[in-house]
Amino acid sequence: MLLSQFKVFLVTPFLVSFFSVSFAATYPNKPITLVVPFVAGGGTDSIARDLAKNLSEGLGQSIIVDNRGGGGGAIGAQYVAKAEPDGYTLLFVTSTFVTHSATETSPTYDVDKDFAPISLLGRGPLMVVANKESSLKTINQLVQKAKQSPGEINFCSAGLGSINHLSGELFEQKTNIQMTHIPYKGSGPATLDLLAGRVQVFFATIPTILQYVETGRVTLLAMTSEKRSSLFPNTPTVIESGIPGFEITTWWGVVAPAGTPNDIILKLNQEIQKAANKNPLKARLLKEGAQIYQTTPSEMKKILSKELIQWRSVVSATEIKVQ
Repeated sequence: MLLSQFKVFLVTPFLVSFFSVSFAATYPNKPITLVVPFVAGGGTDSIARDLAKNLSEGLGQSIIVDNRGGGGGAIGAQYVAKAEPDGYTLLFVTSTFVTHSATETSPTYDVDKDFAPISLLGRGPLMVVANKESSLKTINQLVQKAKQSPGEINFCSAGLGSINHLSGELFEQKTNIQMTHIPYKGSGPATLDLLAGRVQVFFATIPTILQYVETGRVTLLAMTSEKRSSLFPNTPTVIESGIPGFEITTWWGVVAPAGTPNDIILKLNQEIQKAANKNPLKARLLKEGAQIYQTTPSEMKKILSKELIQWRSVVSATEIKVQ
């Protein structure tokens, strides 16, 4: 009996290792689903579809983009968190993946425990824009007007807990002003109301708002990067406008359900990095003022954890609650 148990002890780790390596070596042998937790047609969806195209070519399998919008990205995240951890269901994430989690009173997913980070692929600043009817031209004018009329200036977002929302909240904290937050179900509806003059300010991602800045339909007040953007070298940053420490970037990346074999995570990491350096994805990111930004899985995990702490601090100071 003891000898038999001893043999099992020796063989079992070998078999586990063998099957893990064997599984990774044949991966993928069927289509992969890339869940995008936002509605189709937006800037995030376009980047995800470019990634899917390049990744499909690199892996030799179809990548099916599955849009599961709603809940500020929580519906798609929950779906992937509960999926089989076999590498065939992945989640396309943006910074809202962290900001939304930071605002929920009863978290619907755990950034640290429910997912296995794979890689970031790019990051870029936000653009602080105003509708034409507001007559706002600079950050200083925005701050002065908000101080003169507390609560009358409103800013829109893609939803409660989105990067646009928390950027506006952080802006209020750093400038000691009061604005009114108007949440929407996605950046698309928020943009439409900004263009129509129903809301005044938007801390928008570049893919969302760039075309309207370029055509002069909205006014660009500032960039949220540390340094000026090469797209708009004459536009100051928020920091240059007199608000120190206001540096915000949004990013794009991919995660898998927790428990996905490490060999598969590493293979996907390599292929995602290759995909990010190929057109049309590379050209799209660069055109939209973002930069290719790649990480190892462990580096991505550290970034997610750090940002979660940062945004929870902002939420705590404002008592934001997302049910």
